[in-house]
Amino acid sequence: MADNRKSCLSGKGLTKVFGFGRTKTVAVDHVNFDFKEGEIISIVGESGSGKTTLAKMLLGLINPTEGEIYFQGQQRDIGTHKKKKEYWKNIQAIFQDPFSSYNIFNKIDSVLLDCIKMRGGSRLPHEQKVEMMTEACSFVNLKFEELTNKYPFELSGGQQQRLMIARIFLLKPKILLADEPTSMIDACSRATILDMLMNLRDEIGMTPIFITHDIGLAYYVSDTVYIMEKGIFVESGSADEVILNPKEEYTKRLLNDVPKIYEEWDLSTV
Repeated sequence: MADNRKSCLSGKGLTKVFGFGRTKTVAVDHVNFDFKEGEIISIVGESGSGKTTLAKMLLGLINPTEGEIYFQGQQRDIGTHKKKKEYWKNIQAIFQDPFSSYNIFNKIDSVLLDCIKMRGGSRLPHEQKVEMMTEACSFVNLKFEELTNKYPFELSGGQQQRLMIARIFLLKPKILLADEPTSMIDACSRATILDMLMNLRDEIGMTPIFITHDIGLAYYVSDTVYIMEKGIFVESGSADEVILNPKEEYTKRLLNDVPKIYEEWDLSTV
């Protein structure tokens, strides 16, 4: 069956090289992809596979050495500060370390107000801004009135990640890059954060792209999975195709690293 979904983000021959001569490292090596609107995507690989470098290029934080990035079918051009700001309205990120994701001098009110301003709401009445921030916090089970005049570092790691999701709720980007969003928070908060991200996708109609080493997580959340090794996509397809019927030895090795409780314990003796 033909896939009639529109392209939201694609790359052609995308490459990133660090260093020169003998010290040269090819972090991303001529990758091609076409992410569709509304699908849930995971890019899976071990540390050093190139997945975070790829994410930084997609965000416009670093420039490709070669290749092009296309946003909604148009070649991306973020050569000026104004164009970068416009691009960042449509593509946002949540990083793995919530503690370093905020300016330590900005209170939570300021963090959320900046999102409203970025979406063109600077001249809205103060009461309406408070209503918007209250709704965003409520979406992630936080109470805005309890956060007023606090700094993000006064929150737990899970609360900080939820505040990041509240930012995304206000910004309403087309694409969200989630780089290991649950790796540095406690186990009890991980499922909550994932559920909130899925609810956010349904609420504002964005395309989530998970960057992760956790192939189990990828299977749980994804429509489409890309397996990355040494800067190259070695395998891609639906989550069922890639994870239930892997073709590449690298993918099989990633799957073998997933703990299998039933193989470790003899349940008949319990």
